[in-house]
Amino acid sequence: MNVFKPATRTAMTEAQVRKAAGNTAAHEKTVDDDPFKEGDAVVYAAHGVGRIDRIGLEEIAGHKLEVIQVSFSDNQMTLRIPLARARASGLRKIASREIVEKAMAVIRGKPRISKALWARRAVEIQARINSGDLLQVAEVVRDLQRHVDNLEGSFSERKLFELALDRFGAEIAVVEGADKTVVLDRLTATMKAA
Repeated sequence: MNVFKPATRTAMTEAQVRKAAGNTAAHEKTVDDDPFKEGDAVVYAAHGVGRIDRIGLEEIAGHKLEVIQVSFSDNQMTLRIPLARARASGLRKIASREIVEKAMAVIRGKPRISKALWARRAVEIQARINSGDLLQVAEVVRDLQRHVDNLEGSFSERKLFELALDRFGAEIAVVEGADKTVVLDRLTATMKAA
């Protein structure tokens, strides 16, 4: 008979946390040609645009780690990421104006039509939104906009479109130093004109 022992499970979990924190702390520091700085606007792939509140040492599971604290004002969330793993975890600086221009060209382009089942497409679309790549998010906006405007799309299509448009608009707003609602209105007009 297999008996569950909560104390053993807790001890094992603590040991796993200590080992993981130790591995992260021991991770070889790489030289970053464009390091993150406090106050920088950044994009975290799974959550969108945030701002670096602070970078500093924190003790986690008995190990000192240099951590980046990022806050996301849209959803009142704060995230702490080990500095050594920041880029690998999907944290990046805001896109350049050149990338924004390419993304806007994608938005104005012809939508790609897929005949795949919606369930499979939805998983792919969510992955593209969460990739953090502005060009992929622009492709999602362009491709889903056609269904949303014609009321052909499902509720889940509309929700994915709104998520992609919000992430896209938030990053464009930071790059341009504009209000997100103004940028979203302009994007909507651009898509209708295309």
